[in-house]
Amino acid sequence: MKKIFAVANQKGGVGKTTTTINLAASIALADRRVLVVDLDPQSNLTSGLGMKGKAGPGATVYEALASKKTPDVKDFILETNVSGLSLFPADRNLTGATIDLVERKGREKVLQPIVQQASDLFDYILIDTPPSLGLLTLNALVAAEAVLVPLQPEFFALEGVAELTGTIDRVQQAFNANLEISGVLLTMMNNQLNLARQVENDVRGHFGDKVFKTTIPRNVKLSEAPSHGLPAMLYDVNSKGALAYVDLAREFLKRHRPPRRGEIAGG
Repeated sequence: MKKIFAVANQKGGVGKTTTTINLAASIALADRRVLVVDLDPQSNLTSGLGMKGKAGPGATVYEALASKKTPDVKDFILETNVSGLSLFPADRNLTGATIDLVERKGREKVLQPIVQQASDLFDYILIDTPPSLGLLTLNALVAAEAVLVPLQPEFFALEGVAELTGTIDRVQQAFNANLEISGVLLTMMNNQLNLARQVENDVRGHFGDKVFKTTIPRNVKLSEAPSHGLPAMLYDVNSKGALAYVDLAREFLKRHRPPRRGEIAGG
């Protein structure tokens, strides 16, 4: 069973952070332990969960990556206002991580042992990545077991995913042989647009059953919720966006279903 997922697409504005927050929250509300890791220097995941400026005794992802030895992951994990959902926070200091890691031996694998520690504590780990294929995203791909790709239905969508697929192939060959794209999610869908329907058909034709049946519509509540530090289902549970992510969580759990909390050692 795969439990560590990088949410990745080098193109910005496709809904990576929105998907990470709302999919994770929906899974947690289905009685699972979930950790989200903010690996984007913009730290929108952290602020979108109402945790901006907050950190554990170990501080943030930046301090964890900068540590010369693998730190205790428990020193970095924060509880959120969603039962079962925890956060490994980030702040603007993460911008310096790429520079710090460049000269470091095994720089592609720094995140991996940290996430492996956390995998013993959680049913699922979702890693939110920057809108690039740089060193931080590479660390996420090396640490992950699978990749979830949010995809906006626009003209250059498949071209961008082709670049990501190429990167995943290289990561497989060099660092992580079992890594694969396990899910493609169409976001910001407007089924009234011919282009959106055409791109959806192309994506489903290319990726087959890896594409989630659930699609995420354009929805103002999804855009408003982060400013209140809440997932959409806590901000407006009846909004189309919130309901879509609940449906996505159901579909995700059918593909990747762990035991319930009471069946997990120490649960």
